[in-house]
This record gives sequence, C-alpha cells and structure tokens, in this order.
Amino acid sequence: MNFSMTEMPVFVKREVEKLEEVLAPLMKKVSKYAFWSLPLITLSIVNLFFLLFIVDEYQSTFTLIFYAIIGAFGLALSKEAKLQRKELHKKSADYIIKRIKKSNIVTEDIKNKYVKRVQAQPIRSINYFIQFLEEENRINRNQWQTNT
Repeated sequence: MNFSMTEMPVFVKREVEKLEEVLAPLMKKVSKYAFWSLPLITLSIVNLFFLLFIVDEYQSTFTLIFYAIIGAFGLALSKEAKLQRKELHKKSADYIIKRIKKSNIVTEDIKNKYVKRVQAQPIRSINYFIQFLEEENRINRNQWQTNT
C-alpha cells in the first residue's frame, strides 16, 4: 500500500503530517549523517588506495593517517545514522501505537489487532497506521449515518 501524499485522503494526510512533525528533527539528523558519511568514506578509500598502491615514490605517514581518520569519521557517521534510523522507527511506532490506543471510535479488539501488527513489524507500521485510520474513518462514517 504505497500512497503518495497527494493520493491520501484528507484524514490520513492530517495524521501523517502530525507524525512527520514529531519525526522531523530526527529525520533531519539522520539525513545529515548519511549525506556526509558516504563522501568521507569514498574520499578516504580512494586516496588510501592511491597512496598505498599507485604512488610508489612518496608516502607520507601523516597523509596516510589523515585519510584513515577521515575514513574512520565517515564510518562513525554511517554507524550513527544507522542507530538514529532505528530510533526513528522506534519513535514512529511509539507515536502510532499511542494514536491507535487514543482512538475512541474503534473497539478495543481492533485497537489491539493494529497495535500487535505495529509491534510485530515496525518497518510496515505506516501501512498499518493508514489501514487503521481508514477503518476508523469507515466506522465513524457508519456511526454518523446511523445517528442521522
């Protein structure tokens, strides 16, 4: 169930935007770390390769250490981006679970079903969240029509 933001119903779009507001600072940090890690690692590997295997006559220990440090820094940024991505998934799942439990429209059985799904597969949590919102909206419409 891949939606673009333009194809989403308004009630789903509103909830996804709230989720994005919560996750925005962390997403920004992950993007920066991932953006800088790849060029640093690439720069380091390419230059170390040339210094060690291509250029025979001049090998500065300082230059080798410098590029090794750049590579290590790039790898550290990459590892931190990975850890922050895990935190992002956890924070996203926590928000979704809290939102599902907060609903007073659907029954407890439906809430528990979706909470279990999100906990079992946090990677697909946004899909489950959208399914939950659609079911909540459908139930809400049915209740509204019944009352009128």
